[in-house]
Amino acid sequence: MRFLLIALAVAGCSSRGPVVLTPRVEPDAHVPDYARRPFEPWSRTNVMAIALREWRAFGSVVDDGPPRAEPAARADNEPGLWQRVGDYWWGLDAGRPETGLTPRYDAFGNSHVGPAPAWSAAFVSYVMRMAGAGPAFPYSALHADYINAAARGAPGLTAERVDQYAPAPGDLVCAPRGAAVGLRFEDLPAPAFTAHCDIVVAASGRELTVVGGNVGASVTMRHVPVAAGLIAPGGRVLDGRSDWFVVLRARYGGG
Repeated sequence: MRFLLIALAVAGCSSRGPVVLTPRVEPDAHVPDYARRPFEPWSRTNVMAIALREWRAFGSVVDDGPPRAEPAARADNEPGLWQRVGDYWWGLDAGRPETGLTPRYDAFGNSHVGPAPAWSAAFVSYVMRMAGAGPAFPYSALHADYINAAARGAPGLTAERVDQYAPAPGDLVCAPRGAAVGLRFEDLPAPAFTAHCDIVVAASGRELTVVGGNVGASVTMRHVPVAAGLIAPGGRVLDGRSDWFVVLRARYGGG
C-alpha cells in the first residue's frame, strides 16, 4: 500500500509537468559591488564626480543657448558612446526590459524603428546607483516617477519649492516637458507626465551649474540663473529656457 501511495504521488506530480523554479533576481544584481553594498556612503561628492566624469566622456559639452531641435548627427550614436548610454540603462533594476537598451538597438539587438528611447532619466538613475544610493533612490526610466516619489516622501528625496529652497550640489532640478508644461509644484504628485531633471554640480548665489543626460543627444552642462540661490525668487523662474518647477533635495546620509 505504501508503494502504491508513492507511485500515485509521483504520477500526480508528473501529470502537472516538471516544476520550474525561477531564481529570485535581486534588483541590483548587475551592479558592481562598490555600488551594490556601497563601499562609501551615498554622498554629494560622489554624485557630482560621476556626473562630471560622464560629461567629460561626451566631450565636455556646454550649451547655454536657446532650446533647439535634436541634432541630425547624434553624439549618442557614435562608437563608444552608444555603448556607454547602454550602461546608463543598467541603473534601473535588474530584470527590467529597458536594461538592454542602447541608442542604436533595442534589448534584442534590433535597430530602432523611429526615435531612440529617451535616456535622461536612465542617466540620473545610473549616477545615483553608482554613487551608492542603494534603496534610497527610486530608480526609473521616467523622471516623473522619482519626482512623484519625492512628493510622497521617498526615503532619500524631498520635493522642494523653487521659490523657497536654494538647490545644493547633488540635488536635482526638474522641469515639465511636452503636454506637461504648466505643471506646478502644487500639482504633485501627479498622474504620469513628461519631465526632465538635471543634476546640480555647482551652486552660487547667481547661478547653478547642472549636468543632464540626453540634452542635445549628449551628456551636457548648462547654467541656470538664480537670485540669492533661488531658481524662482518671488515665484518667477529666471531661466527663460526651462520652466523649473521642483527641486529634489537628496538626503545624503539621511540629512
